[in-house]
Amino acid sequence: MSARVVVLISGTGSNMAALLDAAADPAYGAQIVAVGADREAAGLAHAEQAGIPTFLIPFSDYADRAEWNRALAARISGFTPDLVVSAGFMRILGREVLSEHTVVNIHPALLPAFPGAHAVRDALAYGVKVTGATAHFVDEGVDTGPVIEQVTVRVEDGDDAAVLHERIKGVERRMLVDVVGRLARQGWALDGRQVKLGPAPGSYATEENR
Repeated sequence: MSARVVVLISGTGSNMAALLDAAADPAYGAQIVAVGADREAAGLAHAEQAGIPTFLIPFSDYADRAEWNRALAARISGFTPDLVVSAGFMRILGREVLSEHTVVNIHPALLPAFPGAHAVRDALAYGVKVTGATAHFVDEGVDTGPVIEQVTVRVEDGDDAAVLHERIKGVERRMLVDVVGRLARQGWALDGRQVKLGPAPGSYATEENR
């Protein structure tokens, strides 16, 4: 039986679209059962066209962050997911959600370096020669949860934040599809901060670094 996955987005949902494409293959092991957002997002229309249920939980509709998190947790729970994927979701999730659901996030840097919303800009400003992308489980900190997988991306001469971010996004998308599929098919073990998965296919990890 396929693992049930709820995807959260805040924008166009390009990572979500990649997950939908992958999940169309029964061998992938994951079924996208719903797509949710905190604002009107183009990705919701894409999901609806694919026949996926969608939901909207606007932050501004609630008195405070805790109330919003409770509403989001309840809506997610209605789809009984095995996994929740934050695919470009721009809100910090609170304990109301995290106590009930296992959440995976993708981040455009090699954590623990450069957490937060401006990771690509911050990496460039620091002058690093290598950055990358991290898939991690979400905890109550900002990009502080256990690392599932990481892929490096070189910083090239002349890169600005937009150019570098686009190159990282390609790696992020392939890594997210791979990680969600591996979690769904193989499960995982967590020993402290060490996440144990089955072997990675490896092809996506080198494509941007040849």
